[in-house]
Amino acid sequence: MIGPERHAALSAWIFLAPALLLITVFFFLPVLAALLLSFTDFDIYALGDFDRLRFVGFANYLQLLQSPLFWTALGNTFYFVVVGGPLSVAVSLGAALLVNSRLIRFPGFFRAAFFLPVVTTLVAIAVVWRYLYHPRYGLLNYGLSLFGLEPIDWLGDPAWAMPAIILMAVWKNFGFNMIIFIAGLQNIPPQLYEAARIDGASPWRQFRYITLPLLGPTFLFVALMTMIGYFQVFAEPYVMTQGGPANSTFSVVLLMYEEGFRWWNIGYASAAAFVLFILILAATLLQLKLRRRNTFDE
Repeated sequence: MIGPERHAALSAWIFLAPALLLITVFFFLPVLAALLLSFTDFDIYALGDFDRLRFVGFANYLQLLQSPLFWTALGNTFYFVVVGGPLSVAVSLGAALLVNSRLIRFPGFFRAAFFLPVVTTLVAIAVVWRYLYHPRYGLLNYGLSLFGLEPIDWLGDPAWAMPAIILMAVWKNFGFNMIIFIAGLQNIPPQLYEAARIDGASPWRQFRYITLPLLGPTFLFVALMTMIGYFQVFAEPYVMTQGGPANSTFSVVLLMYEEGFRWWNIGYASAAAFVLFILILAATLLQLKLRRRNTFDE
């Protein structure tokens, strides 16, 4: 006869089995297959005849690290992460503080309005932002003309193309993190702010010594998710600039797409994917380590 503990464990495995099976089939097996392909010269010819498939070891990785285009794409990706990530988190936190405050009469409406770009298709957003960025008739250049400034070719100038894409990406994605920050803000006991006001603490001190420390776990989650998502930037440059001008918005994931689905160098594209995975893993572990050290220092 099965004991109650073993019966509970067996029931748990029975309920988990469908989900674990789907995760294994659609996640772990494809990842393992991609890892194996990264050590081969799998291409369109091998797709038609597996006898052409050869094991090449680390040749794809060495070729990748010797490619100037890869280093250009990696630099653009880091630029997008380092500039766009903190900006997105800051805008999300500011919007959450505004919506959660008593300054707005209809917070539900603004919460939905700020979240609307997240659920809007990127193609529709790209059409609107292309008009905003138009070098002659765009709204942004019209605003610059009011101050007597020359128009900017936002998507055609290599110096401005990446900042333009970052601005659009921040606007599109900040609503998701805003909702998470609002949930974190609503879990802070209001008695803490009341006690701080009685002691004469200014709004800045309340934010510095109450809001930020108690938002620590939420802040870490938002920062990690934003960083991981921004490392995988693809849709924005693909739709807006196709990686141009002069490869100034060419990202690592766009490189993977070009090599894998345009030129059918599947092995080479798989190697690029795992290099990006290692970079994301290293950056994630670094953030967790810094957060743990700051927690211990406090």
